[in-house]
Amino acid sequence: MNPQRRALIELHACVVLWGFTAILGKLITLPALALVWWRMLLVTMALALFPRVWRGLKGIPPRLIATYAGIGGVVAVHWLTFYGSVKLANASVAATCMALAPAVTALIDPWITGARFERHNLLLGILVIPGVALVVGGIPGSMHLGFWVGVVSAALAALYTALNKRFLGHHDAMAVTWVELGAGFLLVAAISPFAAPDGASIVLPSVQDGAWLAVLAILCTLIPFAVSLATLRHLSAFTAQLAINLEPVYAVGIAVLFLGEARDLDVLFFLGVVIVIGAVFGHGYLQTRLTEKPRSV
Repeated sequence: MNPQRRALIELHACVVLWGFTAILGKLITLPALALVWWRMLLVTMALALFPRVWRGLKGIPPRLIATYAGIGGVVAVHWLTFYGSVKLANASVAATCMALAPAVTALIDPWITGARFERHNLLLGILVIPGVALVVGGIPGSMHLGFWVGVVSAALAALYTALNKRFLGHHDAMAVTWVELGAGFLLVAAISPFAAPDGASIVLPSVQDGAWLAVLAILCTLIPFAVSLATLRHLSAFTAQLAINLEPVYAVGIAVLFLGEARDLDVLFFLGVVIVIGAVFGHGYLQTRLTEKPRSV
């Protein structure tokens, strides 16, 4: 099996696991800040148990470690806004917002990674606007803030995907993951006294929340985060984000099936989801056709 195909299969396996993150965010009763605090702490502690991580750190130059730490800060704010969206709206809305990430990636990837800008990337950004309008019109007014927080989260997800694509290189993916999530944890810990002066960020979770946090940290974070980083060596940032765009498909389906969220959402919401995801995958098909089209000589 060639490296590109293997990487794509591995990335899709990661996406299936990520499809449960919004659901777990809804099941865990902790506020968004506390949830992210524990998630990053657990993953960082688990990674520290692997000798491979410490060996990998020795091969990373200090300046690049600082870069990875900065990317980790972006990841932390992405997770804070993502779970903020889950709490302010619901899992379906937060997951749907993530479908906007490929449109952002298509616009910022050339600027960050140096890839050539394609005009049809701009078309993708325009095509998702009607879908966004329908999604907003299909949710209660009380969820609008959660939707826009989710849009910010999607933009941040696109940003850290493009940054990782540019700076990962051949360094060990688990070591890079430890640096990024460790730095993200430190950022969350630093802002928690100001964002949660009552100490909500360090409250001990209940037994049930603790079990869900363990699943979230290990099965839905540590494993897919490290594996997805490794796949970026063989996939473009856009291809990676396009695969990741399946996450809302899984998440919305699970949320509707198991959490009964359909009763809170209008038919316009689901029509908007179809338009957004259809635009993204249509763009992916066009991108593939243009790539495979023989060039004239």
